[in-house]
Amino acid sequence: MASFSDLAGIVELDETSDRTVQRIKAQVRRSGVWRLLDVFALRLYYRIAHARRDRQFERDTVAALAARFGPPPAVPVLQASSVNAQETIAFLEGCRPDFVIARCKTILKPAVFQVPTSGTYVLHPGICPEYRNAHGCFWALSAGDLERVGLTLLRIDAGVDTGPIYGYFTYPFDERGETHVRIQQRVLTENLDAIRDRLLDAVAGRAERMDTAGRTSAVWGQPWLTAFLRWKWAARRRPGGANARVALS
Repeated sequence: MASFSDLAGIVELDETSDRTVQRIKAQVRRSGVWRLLDVFALRLYYRIAHARRDRQFERDTVAALAARFGPPPAVPVLQASSVNAQETIAFLEGCRPDFVIARCKTILKPAVFQVPTSGTYVLHPGICPEYRNAHGCFWALSAGDLERVGLTLLRIDAGVDTGPIYGYFTYPFDERGETHVRIQQRVLTENLDAIRDRLLDAVAGRAERMDTAGRTSAVWGQPWLTAFLRWKWAARRRPGGANARVALS
C-alpha cells in the first residue's frame, strides 16, 4: 500500500472468542454437527501433514516482500476487537482515506465501508459470484472448477460480496503439489502489481465493472476433510499437467 499510495492508517483486529463461537454456530446451522466434525478433521489433518511447510513458505514470502518494498512507514495503528466498533469508525474518519482495503472475514457495516470517499475494496479469495466466501479457492478446487480458482477485486456494498467487480487474478497453480492454503495465498502475492494497477483504476473511476449477469451465485462454508481428499484424488487422475489458470479479463 505504501509503495503506491500515502498510507494513512492501519486497523489491526484481535477478535474475541465470541466471534469464534459465532462462526462455529453458523457452520452448524449451514451444514449440521456431522459436517462440523468434518471441518475439524481437516484442520487436524492439515496441521499434522501440511502446516509446517506452508508456514515456512509464508515466512519466506513475507521476507521476500519485505526486501522488495522495505519497511512500512510510521502511521497510526488502531488495535480493535471489531471492525464495526465505534472506535474503528472514529479512527477511519480521523484518517480521512480516499479508499480502504479490508482484509478481514467480518461483514462491514455501512458506517464503516462508506467512510472512504472512493470506496472500500476487498481482495476476495475466490471468484465471485460463484464462490462468495473466505474459502472460495478451496471450493473451486474441490468442485474441479479449475478455471475459477483465483482472487476477485471487489468494491463493498450493502450485500455480502455482491458489489461491483473490477478484476480476477490467478497464477499457474499446482493442484497436486500445493495445498488450498498456499494456492489461496499465492493468488494474491503472485499478482500484486496487477492488483495495484486495477485498484488504482477503480479508485480513479477508470476501471470498467465486470459483467456477471446470468452467473450463478453461491455461498460456501468452511473446508471439509472429505472434500479435500476428493479434490486431491481427482487432481491425481486429471489428464494433462497439474497446473490450471483462470482466464483473466
